[in-house]
Amino acid sequence: MSGARRSDFDVSNTVQVSSAAAVLGAVETLYKETWPETSLKPLQHAFDHFEELFGGLVPGYFGVDTVYHDRQHTLDITLALARLIVGYERQQHPPARLGGERAVVGIITGLFHDVGYLRRTNEDESRNGAEFTRTHVARGARYLANYLPVVGLEPWVPVATQIVHFTGYEVPFSQISVPDPRDITLGHMLGTADMIAQMADRCYLEKCRDRLYAEFVLGGVALPIAANGGLQVKYASGVDLLRQTPEFISEVRSKRLDGEFHSAYRYLEVLFDGRNPYLESIDRNVAYLRQILRSENWILLRRNPPIFAALDDPMSTTRTLLLGYIKKAWAAN
Repeated sequence: MSGARRSDFDVSNTVQVSSAAAVLGAVETLYKETWPETSLKPLQHAFDHFEELFGGLVPGYFGVDTVYHDRQHTLDITLALARLIVGYERQQHPPARLGGERAVVGIITGLFHDVGYLRRTNEDESRNGAEFTRTHVARGARYLANYLPVVGLEPWVPVATQIVHFTGYEVPFSQISVPDPRDITLGHMLGTADMIAQMADRCYLEKCRDRLYAEFVLGGVALPIAANGGLQVKYASGVDLLRQTPEFISEVRSKRLDGEFHSAYRYLEVLFDGRNPYLESIDRNVAYLRQILRSENWILLRRNPPIFAALDDPMSTTRTLLLGYIKKAWAAN
């Protein structure tokens, strides 16, 4: 690791995770060393397509407009996933090894795991991708079903469209069905990468307060409507979301990371001399948040990293929608 960690670099401060080219380069280096005979052309196509799709250059789709689930979020998770996959492979013997093609499918699934946040141009009622918070994983699965045949990976559609649900809450994990146990392991790594990369983000706390809360409001998560028509308040504000974050992280670690995902995060430690920089960064974030919660000195959260979306000023647009949603929700109750 070198110098102070930059806001759009990974936990090792060596890969710029706001750059698709940089992340692709890091993934290719890992994969070429591990599977020298495997073609990486599908990966190269996928990263190019990711850039065009999230940038708003693919007909039929708006570019990414979610302020938390932006391009950096996806690329950071994709890099973490590649490290998990390679770390796993280097510690296994046949027949437990994944093989190069399965590893490629895993990365493509990770790269498009949040594509369901992107709005289609024919979805007239939608105003922001965050409105698909509750359904974005299923939307992403449908996208993968159409995309994988484009890069010659059609036989993997039944696997990718199942394991992508390890990144969400729409399908109980017990209902995720694939025939090969290696695909379940791949899904565990995908779900692990999704959690550890975002929680290890250098600006995770600010992003939760300022951006994730806004997405939760627009997605009907922060202020959902109860069965009786009344308004339930799960998160009253971005600060309230942060107050609940230590408990959330503790639950994620016990129930998901160490529970359903069987401590898959340990696979990457072989690449870092036995250390786990992701968990270390998560621990630092939690410790810093607890310090702030004790002091109530919220000015200590002063970072304002760039948003890597397709809009010039996505935060202003999101704030306008956020205020409108809150006013409408409270007016109706």
